[in-house]
Amino acid sequence: MHGSSKTLAGVVAACGVLVVLPGSAVAAEIRIHDVQGQGRVSPLLGQAVGGVRGVVTAVRPDGTSPGFWFQDPNPDGDPRTSEGLFVYTPDEAPRVAVGDVVSVSGTVAEYYAVSEGEQPETTPNQSVTELSGATWQVTGTAPVPAAEPITPASVPEAYAPEGELDALPLDPARFALDFYESREHVNIAVEDARVVGPTDSYGALTVTSKPRQNAGERGTTTYTGYDQQNSGRLKVEPIGAPAPAANVGDQLAGSTEGPLDYSRFGGYLLAATTLGEHRPVGVRPEVTRPPGEDELAVATYNVENLSATDEQGKYDRLAHGVTTNLAAPGVISLEEVQDDTGATDDGVVTAERTLGRFVDAIEAAGGPRYEWRQIDPVDGADGGEPGGNIRVAFLFNPARVSFVDRPGGDAGTPVEAVEAGERAGLSASPGRIAPGDDAWRASRKPLVGEFTFRGEPVFVVANHFTSKGGDQPLHGRFQPPVRSSEQQRTAQARLVRGLVADLVTIDPEAKVLVTGDLNDFGFSPAVSALTEGGLLSSPAAALPPNERYSYVYEGNAQALDHVLTTPGVGEVDYDVVHINAEFADQASDHDPQLVRVR
Repeated sequence: MHGSSKTLAGVVAACGVLVVLPGSAVAAEIRIHDVQGQGRVSPLLGQAVGGVRGVVTAVRPDGTSPGFWFQDPNPDGDPRTSEGLFVYTPDEAPRVAVGDVVSVSGTVAEYYAVSEGEQPETTPNQSVTELSGATWQVTGTAPVPAAEPITPASVPEAYAPEGELDALPLDPARFALDFYESREHVNIAVEDARVVGPTDSYGALTVTSKPRQNAGERGTTTYTGYDQQNSGRLKVEPIGAPAPAANVGDQLAGSTEGPLDYSRFGGYLLAATTLGEHRPVGVRPEVTRPPGEDELAVATYNVENLSATDEQGKYDRLAHGVTTNLAAPGVISLEEVQDDTGATDDGVVTAERTLGRFVDAIEAAGGPRYEWRQIDPVDGADGGEPGGNIRVAFLFNPARVSFVDRPGGDAGTPVEAVEAGERAGLSASPGRIAPGDDAWRASRKPLVGEFTFRGEPVFVVANHFTSKGGDQPLHGRFQPPVRSSEQQRTAQARLVRGLVADLVTIDPEAKVLVTGDLNDFGFSPAVSALTEGGLLSSPAAALPPNERYSYVYEGNAQALDHVLTTPGVGEVDYDVVHINAEFADQASDHDPQLVRVR
């Protein structure tokens, strides 16, 4: 019996406790579902409870959050109240085993994982209800409650209600996030689950319980609109065993089961005590066709913080992608090229060694001898990894295409469209677009260059818009999530569009290609600002919506990288070349893409 300074009498129930009610000699029975309550935040938050009973379903002996899960085998029938709870044991590995019946005392807490500078009141992450400062007794053993099967029909299609979710009662029959929350810490299972997010460096992968939901041909679940969050996505992280190196489209055959947790790095997470058998489906990196003699292939490729300090293996893999998978395009717009000393913050801004090693690696892999053009940024002014000074750059094959060099381009001088006879030209080539505008604060400035192919001028704009850092996550407690970074990208898009419009005003037949990692979707305001009025169009729009992706994040395949063209370019042959984003083993986290222009 659990006592206190108050007068009390009563008997501990099979899966409950006796808690003193202030001012009363009568004790009320509290069980796990009472601790969890009918919302996200426990109605007993901050209170000490004692003797909470249940059966241990899983143990996490180490890591950043050691402890154990236990579950009431006798649910209350309320679909809003979870029957599972987590006991946080930061000071020692929990001395319990799966199947133990335990009686736990502790303080009811809501744990919010926060980033640097965040507070629980402001973090967009959801909380995890748990017992902290806990003590417990093992009182016997019992069968582990059977895992609840999560089937294609289980999780609602609608993702979340609007508002601050902490303040709302749960409606698990209507909303996916409410459905998952109502099963927080409960033993669940998915059967024959398809992998939609490859295994990451932390040993986690993402599966879907809804195999038909926005499914792509290669096994993806594609993010096709702000109202298409793909509710079947569920992160899986095995407990106590390494995760297999799974690619998108692979299967975890049989049952994958364990308690449902929440991770700020991807939302709700199945902490797997049993992992289905990894069955690869053999999805392989794609290889595009070589361009015809009368075609200029223009590619865009985010090479993920490439620097001269990287191991040769990274250069070799990226070079293989250029020569084999991309079939050695005539022009490549590169993003995330770091300076010659990488992330060392030493004032170095040059990238001669970084680009030189890349060109050497491509030639060694059997490719052409590329040349490059770029402009060194001002130290520390363009965002990205501190000290890295990432920038965009052009590689081009001089045997296929010529670069038109015009002096005057530097880190601070804006490039302008000028008349060049009857055609359009650039005041400087290469040049940067409006580098002093506030839209580019802590962000990469676009690089524009003029090329000549078979006697015709071709303008290419290389972009790497500001990141989504600071945006609220899809799985967070504020719905709909605020996309705070969107405003800056839209302003950046308008500046790029302005230069393109100036070129087309001078020459309505001007061939302009806007390329790069725009860090936004085809349905976003930023991309809409570029395509407004038909000045630019996206050849990706000809693909089925489920096939438009170059990146996979939290199990959502999505289009962050783009190639847009002016009417003067005419019909193009477009290809997203999937070689990275779907795979656990990546040379970069982005897939390249290209267009072939006649």
